Amino acid sequence: MTITGDKAKPKGVLWTPEHRVTTVGLLLMVTLIAFESMGVATAMPTMVADLDGLALYAWPFTTFLVASVVATVLSGRLGDRKGPAPALLAGTALFAVGLLVAGLAHDMPMLLLGRALQGFGSGLLLVSVSLLIALTFSDRERPVIYAANAAAWVLPAVIGPSIAGVLTVSVGWRWVFLGLIPLTAVGVGLLVVVTRKLPRHVPGESARRAGVVPAVVAALGVAALTWAAQHPSLAALAYGGAGLAALAYALRKLLPAGTLTSRPGLPTVIALRGLIAGAYAGMEAYLPLTMTEVHGYSPALAGLPLTVTALGWSAGSMLQGRMLDWSREASLRVGFALVAAGLAIFVFVPLPSFPAWMAFVASAVGGSGMGIAMPAISVLLLRYSPEAERGFNTSALQLGDWVGSALTIGLGGVLLASLASAKEPSVAILVLAVLLTGIALLGVRLTGRWPSGMSGATR
Repeated sequence: MTITGDKAKPKGVLWTPEHRVTTVGLLLMVTLIAFESMGVATAMPTMVADLDGLALYAWPFTTFLVASVVATVLSGRLGDRKGPAPALLAGTALFAVGLLVAGLAHDMPMLLLGRALQGFGSGLLLVSVSLLIALTFSDRERPVIYAANAAAWVLPAVIGPSIAGVLTVSVGWRWVFLGLIPLTAVGVGLLVVVTRKLPRHVPGESARRAGVVPAVVAALGVAALTWAAQHPSLAALAYGGAGLAALAYALRKLLPAGTLTSRPGLPTVIALRGLIAGAYAGMEAYLPLTMTEVHGYSPALAGLPLTVTALGWSAGSMLQGRMLDWSREASLRVGFALVAAGLAIFVFVPLPSFPAWMAFVASAVGGSGMGIAMPAISVLLLRYSPEAERGFNTSALQLGDWVGSALTIGLGGVLLASLASAKEPSVAILVLAVLLTGIALLGVRLTGRWPSGMSGATR
């Protein structure tokens, strides 16, 4: 890989006096969001049964997603106008309130309200954290903080489901939410200290503003696609198609021009995020089903390949974080190639004649590729974005992630309903795996689309 930027290697990044409070605050919030995500998935069957909401099982996830999409767009708009501080603090506070409301819920509407508040807070945080990183860390330092963010997901991924299961059985599912509130308060305190040190934000005249209406339309479109994938039927095909049309309209307003055609530069960065997120989410969504129904794994063990993914992701991210002089364009191509290789291995996992351990190899290879590629995408986004438009572009990046994931997971649901069944999924997942591999290979090809003279630039 080519060497870029200043050759003088910094003695420290995360724990220098000017960075340590920011580092602790950011990593604490990332860890809390990760624990909440893992814990909710584990405790959801118990909580919806306790609240007589089994018929609405998917709604806590869908409500969170819809609120996150709207908040992500609004956070980008607010960030370009006011800087990251307002959304950062408001997002943390709303996330904490959502934990409280969900933890005290006495019926499904109250649980859904709590999940909506958590989703809105999480959406605000995702963009504002990226803007805070842009202001606090230099271009050359950013791979290090992104590696730390990835590492912050590992512990929750490994022990989060077990802790949530123990809490649910011993003291009740409510403490999956309530137990995180004190640590969230600590995170708010640290972030208050950080935001007070930020320079006064001056909005640029050229800043683009994402509209509220397209944001709501995009959220509803993603929700319709997600719900259709979870409940395949002829009716689902109709409203899923309507959701896709609504999403296409909204994306024209919410993504930079040229994203859908992968114009060289910033549009390519955002398009690649959608491709890699969609390709890998499609595998993760159907891997546990493959392990249980094709290879006979118990539900408790079927998620082990996802733990391997988390470990591989962290290892890949740590590697790129130590190589500060890597070309991020080149490392993005390497990451995409590893994801494509992992997905190519996954093609064989749905076939009963092949051993189940291939799923672990696919997860390790693909996860390491994600760990290398995702930080590179984040670094390149900030590098190619005018400072006045970083909020807009960061929200577009996250939106691309969610849309790509919703489309591939929805595609898997359609294939499962039309070609196979949940009890015998081999044919459907085989077809899906081939298509996901093709998406990743397309991404490898697109990683060469950079403006002339820009590759390897640092600014």
